[in-house]
Amino acid sequence: MDYGQFLTFAGVGLLAQIVDGALGMAYGLISNSILLALGLPPALASATVHTAEVFTTGVSGASHAWFGNVRWKLFWQLAIPGAIGGVLGAYFLASVPGETIRPFVNIYLLILGVMVLLRAFGKRMTRHQVQHSGMLGFFAGLLDAIGGGGWGPLTTSTLIARGGAVRSTIGSVNAAEFVVTACVSATLAWHVGIGHWSIVLGLLTGGVIAAPFAAWLVRHLPERAVMAAVGSLIVLISLGQLAHMLR
Repeated sequence: MDYGQFLTFAGVGLLAQIVDGALGMAYGLISNSILLALGLPPALASATVHTAEVFTTGVSGASHAWFGNVRWKLFWQLAIPGAIGGVLGAYFLASVPGETIRPFVNIYLLILGVMVLLRAFGKRMTRHQVQHSGMLGFFAGLLDAIGGGGWGPLTTSTLIARGGAVRSTIGSVNAAEFVVTACVSATLAWHVGIGHWSIVLGLLTGGVIAAPFAAWLVRHLPERAVMAAVGSLIVLISLGQLAHMLR
């Protein structure tokens, strides 16, 4: 095993999981973006990230449950449709590149990021539950598998932008992500295999170490500050991805 590579990606996994566990998003986006930049094919990069995420999301979900951050009704509404969408997306990714739909996803995320920022900085919005959370989970799982990440940005930003409570939304999304990730990882492993084990082990080691701290952090941070951080992160990721595609 390449121990230098292991330590490098342990650091990546640590930082990515702190962001993901505290804000409900971005572990897959951060990790997958780095792997794609290193030249891995999209399907193999997604398989590598999702294999590591099986462990990190398991620990993260359990940590959020321990700290009382999970709303179980929402968890099931997201997890089961999300797993179905994730398996279908993994089948699709194994045969067709996912680059063609990324601009549309990033435009959608940019709009949601602006909505979250407006709410964080005092814009009043009607607080109501998102209708059809199962449909949201299905499409988030589908796009997460195809893009190598995106479950958190799609589900967390949509739910918070529409008025969901920050702590229970982030906790429920992180817990449901474990179910989705396990299904996506198994499907991709079956079709394209898994390599680069030093990267996988590094990502999951750093993520597992960070997960309990991130779950504790979201319980103690002010809701408005978390919303501002979530919105800013979505906008920055979306603008960065769109700028990269336009080059």
